[in-house]
Amino acid sequence: MNHLLKVPLLASRAFSSSARQLRNKVPEAQKLFQADNGLPVHIKGGTGDVLLYRATMTLTIGGTCYSVYWLLVASMPQKKA
Repeated sequence: MNHLLKVPLLASRAFSSSARQLRNKVPEAQKLFQADNGLPVHIKGGTGDVLLYRATMTLTIGGTCYSVYWLLVASMPQKKA
């Protein structure tokens, strides 16, 4: 029962603004993404963004080819045995 009395105190500590101060990283990100370095915005984030982009493109193209293959297979008449 005593632990239930501590819940409001713990909740107020968890949401207190004086617990920690977070640094605003938005200006740094704006400088990175607005830099005129000839790269598209979706790969300006670095190696992780490039790998994610390439994986997405590979899966998209592979899935499209797979779908077209099965559409072609389904459109062919079946051989009668």
